[in-house]
Amino acid sequence: MTRIVVALQNDYADWEPALLMAATRYWLGCEIVTASPDGKPVVSMGGLKVTPDISFDAIDAAQFDALVIPGGYAWEKGVAPDFTEMVSRFHKDGKVVAGICAAASALAATGVLNDIGHTGNRLESHQQYPEYTGSARYLDQPKAVSDGRVVTAAGSSPVTFTVEILKALNLWGPEAEMELAAFSAEHRG
Repeated sequence: MTRIVVALQNDYADWEPALLMAATRYWLGCEIVTASPDGKPVVSMGGLKVTPDISFDAIDAAQFDALVIPGGYAWEKGVAPDFTEMVSRFHKDGKVVAGICAAASALAATGVLNDIGHTGNRLESHQQYPEYTGSARYLDQPKAVSDGRVVTAAGSSPVTFTVEILKALNLWGPEAEMELAAFSAEHRG
């Protein structure tokens, strides 16, 4: 069974991981584990209170197939945790690492985006981190980007973020395509 850990923190953008979590758990039979910095409940930007399954310290890359980090206002407030060690472990082990919105910039801060194609809310958000040297590989586009088992997206792209994670996990197929087609219908011509 595919296991995905979603790293939540206070003020996370609840819409960004929601479709992925529902699609993988409900339609594809994956296990979704939620985590917070200290294992205590967190509250999303929309007021959704989540009691996580584990703390960040309990996340073992060997036990999961993917690490998903939603964005949110923790970065703007200057209270977001440093994901460098966690992201590095997952990436080194060949696991899928995914960041959307401000979390794509959090991935930039780890250096993991330097040599692969990637996107995010704005290039300038990535460039504020000294470890980031991947400007030449930044793709300014509205859809998520997947390269080297790393998925990035702007906060406005939760559907393609979900699709690219499913593809990276080899879960994309007719069933997933059929179920997710309805969520992107409004964006078609």
